[in-house]
Parts: sequence; C-alpha cells; structure tokens
Amino acid sequence: MPKRKYELRKRAEKQAETRRRIVRAVSDLHRTVGPAHTTVSAVAERAGVRRLTVYRHFPNEEALVAACGADWEERHPMPDPARWVPIEDPARRAKAALVDLYNYYDETADMFEKILRDAPLVPAFGPVMVELREYYDAARDVLLEPWGLEGDDLSRAAALIGMALEFNTWQSLARQGLDPAEAARLMATLVESTAARRTGQ
Repeated sequence: MPKRKYELRKRAEKQAETRRRIVRAVSDLHRTVGPAHTTVSAVAERAGVRRLTVYRHFPNEEALVAACGADWEERHPMPDPARWVPIEDPARRAKAALVDLYNYYDETADMFEKILRDAPLVPAFGPVMVELREYYDAARDVLLEPWGLEGDDLSRAAALIGMALEFNTWQSLARQGLDPAEAARLMATLVESTAARRTGQ
C-alpha cells in the first residue's frame, strides 16, 4: 500500500509539472508572439510535450487561456485599488494610483500590448477583457470618490481618470520619453487641475 501511494503521488507531481510547463509555455508565447499567433503545436514544442498532452490537460482554448491568466495574475498581480483608499487627499490618491499602475505597465508591457492587440481576434479572451474593464471601473471609482463631484463634472472627471488608467495612455507617454513616475505625475496633475477646478478647491 505505501508503494502504491508513493507511485500515485509521483504521478500527480509529474502531471502537475507538465501542466505548469504547458501554462508557462502559453504565457511565453502570448508575451512574445501574441495570443492570435499561439498554436497548440508551438505550445507543445516549447513545453516539451506532445500536442495530445496539451489537449489532455486543456481540452479547449478557453481552459488554456483561463489557466494562463490565473498563473500570470498570481505572478504579476495588478495593483489593488483598495490600497489607495486610505489616502484621503484626492490628488495624492490619484498620483499614488498612477505611479503603481504605470510601474506595473512598465514591467509587463510586452504581455499587455500583445493581449490588447489580439484579444478582439481570440474569442477565448472575452472573459479576460471583461475582468480588465471591471478592474478599470473599480480603480476609477476609487479615484473619483474623494473629489465629491456630481452631474456633468463627475462625468468629465470620470472620463479623464478612465483615460489616465488605460495601458494605451501610459504607452503613449512612455513613447514620448517619460518614465513611469514622470508620466504618473503628468496625468495626476491633469486630473487634479480638472477636478479641483470643478470643486472650487
């Protein structure tokens, strides 16, 4: 009986390692060539397994994308909006949030760029994009809350903050030569000048 349990444990460990190699292979391909150009054959080759093994662990693209996303999020979690809430001053809160987010973009730019580029072409990324939009909405609401705006003023500030949070905004500023901290200060100043003018601060 002990020998049987040992064999089962070793088999489970081997399967878990194979699964991990497949998921990491998918992540590497998504980051380098993009999801639209990631094939099962390429995943199998990079993971050192057969195509059938990939399908045995992940019967469809949705399962593969979900596993890859969970692994990536565990290794590269996006900044948690809840950590900005204790910052009561709205301008300081906006700056802290954008510094966190722009540093994250700077570290994960290769993956983020490929995902946003290819997501419309890969239906399996639908849930990923929904989660990303929900994240942006939550982050925007956290940054809006301390300004106390209403009506059209709220809508305008929400639009500006929403734009500031986007990866493409950071990418555009980075292409102009701004580092993450400089880009964050610039956008935070723009948010402050707009929101403060509306509140009379």
